[in-house]
Amino acid sequence: MCGRYTLRAIDRIRIKLAGPEQLELDDLDDIAPRFNIAPGQEVLAILDLEHQITVKLLLWGLIPSWSNEPKGFINARGETLQEKPSFSESFQRRRCLIPADGFYEWKRTGRARQAFFFQMKNEAPFAFAGLWDEWRKDGVSIKSCAIVTTGANELLEGVHDRMPVILPEESWKFWLDPRTPPAELLRMLVPFPADAMKSHPVSSNVNSPTIDNDDLIGRVDAEPGTMGSLF
Repeated sequence: MCGRYTLRAIDRIRIKLAGPEQLELDDLDDIAPRFNIAPGQEVLAILDLEHQITVKLLLWGLIPSWSNEPKGFINARGETLQEKPSFSESFQRRRCLIPADGFYEWKRTGRARQAFFFQMKNEAPFAFAGLWDEWRKDGVSIKSCAIVTTGANELLEGVHDRMPVILPEESWKFWLDPRTPPAELLRMLVPFPADAMKSHPVSSNVNSPTIDNDDLIGRVDAEPGTMGSLF
């Protein structure tokens, strides 16, 4: 799964997004660096709206448009996107990119849990494969998203059996393009190469979404007895 991530280097995200597509980046002006982005918060997302690539803030926790209540899903398993009613229509019509530059995962040993931080070896920003939807009821409209997950690569498998789908830059435009065939989209939902990534243990302070500072990504000694709620 993916339950927390970081988006620290806004300037580097700007550079990456302001590529051939020349995206509108006004929505980035008021966004501060984040070290502990949690479900239920607004997150930056890149969408294709009527063939116009744009940047929006979406609620992290996808609420299907047909749902009676605004209860969301933070992750969507890549293996079942076409079959799951909560995600199948979004997979066909409403895909997005979710910029990040790191994410957290927790290793469980019995009742103990240790947090680890994962990022690129060069610490560059990247993009998760995402889905989005819009829920409407009683005059309320909520645009929300989920991060697509896949099996863990060799770096993560000792910590968790799932990881977020990280799309290489050459796949970004195809993931967003509504004309991309489903079979080609499914081939993108694979573990990112482990040899391009690195990780280290971090403080259990990341368990609290109210703590959001650069101390969270600092290396610490393993905390085998750490417990606590993630949300």
